[in-house]
Amino acid sequence: MARAWKERLRRALASTDELEADDELVEAALRGTTPVAECRPREQRTLSGVLRAVRYAPREAPPELAAELYDGSGSVELVWLGRRDIAGIEPGRRLLVTGRLTEGDHRLVIYNPAYTLLAPMVVA
Repeated sequence: MARAWKERLRRALASTDELEADDELVEAALRGTTPVAECRPREQRTLSGVLRAVRYAPREAPPELAAELYDGSGSVELVWLGRRDIAGIEPGRRLLVTGRLTEGDHRLVIYNPAYTLLAPMVVA
């Protein structure tokens, strides 16, 4: 009983970012995917989360689409080489991705991940 009260108090005092991170962690756990915080370079992993940002390459640059996938524990950069646009890849969209992690500029990156567009799960 005391634990439930402490959790309600913590949620009442938490910032919006903390609450969103908690929700993302719950959703990733329900999907059975690995938290980004537990991932290391050279591992093949399946991750899920929400796209926080999408970056398009300028016309004069080689085609590349990059997006930040956030799961509540951390972020990974997704990079599709040879693509300027992919239908459904937009900020706020939920994805399930699979690929090999690499390290680039002090962050984890997955190049050309296999992906599935997801609808949000209903968490009661």
